[in-house]
Amino acid sequence: MKQYTITHIRQLEAESIFIMRETAAQFEKPVLMFSGGKDSIVMVHLAMKAFHPAKIPFPLLHVDTGHNFEETIEYRDQLVQKTGAELIVGSVQKSIDEGRAIEETGLNASRNALQTITLLDSLETHKFDAALGGARRDEEKARAKERFFSHRNEFGEWDPKNQRPELWNIFNGSKNHGEHFRVFPISNWTEMDIWQYIRMENIEMPSLYFTHRRKVIERNGTLLALTDFIQPQAGEKVQELDVRFRTIGDATCTGAVLSKASDMDDIIGEVAAARQTERGTRADDKRSESAMEDRKKAGYF
Repeated sequence: MKQYTITHIRQLEAESIFIMRETAAQFEKPVLMFSGGKDSIVMVHLAMKAFHPAKIPFPLLHVDTGHNFEETIEYRDQLVQKTGAELIVGSVQKSIDEGRAIEETGLNASRNALQTITLLDSLETHKFDAALGGARRDEEKARAKERFFSHRNEFGEWDPKNQRPELWNIFNGSKNHGEHFRVFPISNWTEMDIWQYIRMENIEMPSLYFTHRRKVIERNGTLLALTDFIQPQAGEKVQELDVRFRTIGDATCTGAVLSKASDMDDIIGEVAAARQTERGTRADDKRSESAMEDRKKAGYF
């Protein structure tokens, strides 16, 4: 890896660690949101560095849709055991059972949007006043509007037109009772930065990110993996292809990509040549032009 690349990555790392330490200093009860994807894995790694030799001083919160890939849950549990971090799981299924959320029906039904209710309930139940997330500004246009410290009102809502200025690395975490902040330490990273950092730090990753043989169907231009909750409909052909996932989320809306990337160098090469962002494979973002922003305004990640 070229020297200027290493320097660039280390600058991003230092910035993220600084923001994590600022979060621990300014807030009484932060939590780190963990999805099992590459960005949240890097966030855990950065948190371990930020507070070494102590353990991560805040718990991990996983909002479980009940429609996760098995590999994601296995990796999550192994990481928690390895790091000794406290894990809190918010269950979307529980939200549905309690009548807090209404499950979608139909061909393109997904629980992805229902995560908002479970997340807000989890933050309220545990009285968290800051939630650290692994969102990056290069992912999607709504993400690009975020500050490092993103204020949420007492209902968990986000107002993109009412963001606080962040000058000279000065962050304002002042809030009223009942409000909280979302904090995004890796906002300035790109997908390429993430993978180069993973290679540099030799971070173990879920097998889903590497090419493997899997049965998939094509639905609305997205390759969806066959699971207990994704089954072929009339006219849909089951294919067994060499695929991997650029992003990991709810299996009902997370698309695979055709790939031959069997190691980290191959993935970095694919990312460099890609002309579509990783969220371009997410069916939930294709529902409307403002799908992500609408969800974020309501309290989504």
